[in-house]
Amino acid sequence: MIVFKKIKSKPNIFNNFTGMTLIEFTNLLPNFERAYETQLAQLDKSRKEPRQRKRGGGRKSELISLQDKLFFILFYFKFYPVQAVQGYFFGFGQSQANEWIHRLSPVLNKALGYEKQLPARKMKDVKQMLESCPDLEFIIDGTERPIQRPKDKKRQKEFYSGKKKRHTIKNNVITDKRTKKIKALSDTKEGSMHDKKLADD
Repeated sequence: MIVFKKIKSKPNIFNNFTGMTLIEFTNLLPNFERAYETQLAQLDKSRKEPRQRKRGGGRKSELISLQDKLFFILFYFKFYPVQAVQGYFFGFGQSQANEWIHRLSPVLNKALGYEKQLPARKMKDVKQMLESCPDLEFIIDGTERPIQRPKDKKRQKEFYSGKKKRHTIKNNVITDKRTKKIKALSDTKEGSMHDKKLADD
């Protein structure tokens, strides 16, 4: 079972597991906490009935600390394991892993947004950037991630990548040639779609 308390003393492994140094992780944590608290407040507001007990009551969370929650979701986005494997690493089942992934993904996105680290996703943002900086040079490339083989035959065909010889999802990434920073990220598409078609779209 992986817990933040144990892994933080191993900086190289920590970096390999999250894609961040411990300092970068620590700097991101306040924004992650801010986004997490905002999410909890929104959930409270959406309740049809008022809370019967204070937050933290009832069954204890599998991810106890905020650091564990951030580490969990960074680990997921670094490796994209199937949910059963993700849960196994963190000491719980597939259903809990699914719940935490869907709950913490928007929190991480918001936290990165506070830091202005999210890539532009809207085409108009990319066009504005190109118009204001016509001399910029970019690299565009496709990235594919394996998924479980869909049960439905039609979806099997849609997600099968002839290039990777397995079922995948893919994105196109536009990177600044000079700074190597990501400037835009396409929508996620099925593995059967060609990179050129995805770039044209």
